[in-house]
Order: sequence, then C-alpha cells, then structure tokens
Amino acid sequence: MARDEQLKQRWEQIVKKLSERFSDGDPLDLDAIIYLIGVQELGQLDRKFKKDHKLDLMHIAICKLLTPYGYYEFDFVDDEGWPHYKVKETLPPLKAGEQSVLMKDAIVNYFIETQFID
Repeated sequence: MARDEQLKQRWEQIVKKLSERFSDGDPLDLDAIIYLIGVQELGQLDRKFKKDHKLDLMHIAICKLLTPYGYYEFDFVDDEGWPHYKVKETLPPLKAGEQSVLMKDAIVNYFIETQFID
C-alpha cells in the first residue's frame, strides 16, 4: 500500500475513533485533534480551559508532535504542570497542504506510539 494511502486510512481511523468518543460522531477537524492531544499531554483532563489556554494546549501538542522530527525538544515542566519545549530547528516554510500532511503524519505516529491505533 502506498504511504499516502496508508496515512489517509490511519487518519480516517483516528478521526472516527476520536469523534465517536468526544463529539457524538461529528467528525473532528485537525485543530480539534491537536487540542485533544494538548489536553492529553498536559494531563489535566478534568479542567475547563479559557481561550488563551486552549491556544497554549495546541502549542504543547504541536511541540510534542514535531519533537520526533527534530523541530522541538522537551525542556521542562513548570510549577503549574505545563510542559515547555525549546526550538531545535526552525520549521521550513510550508504551504497549507504541506503543513496539513506533516501534522496528520505526526498525529498518526503519535497515536501509533500511544497504541490508540495499529
């Protein structure tokens, strides 16, 4: 199976499983999935977040997702339990479609690593 087709199938599997669990089956978009990963990485699952914290959660997720690609490195957890990352390498300029593919690939790898999917 071609790599693009495998990525597509795995992405659809993730969207389906997460949508059933968190949105009554309404398909979650890329940003919503990134947000959920941020909440997972923060580990404060029973907390309500304000808008600016939601952006911070998405940032945590993006850093976590792009760490295996060499763009970020985990640095420390602050007194409030928030993880911090440092930039190792600046992301190259990407077109919107390329950004989407990179993030979907990173998300698929994250959920394979956490054994959410095969």
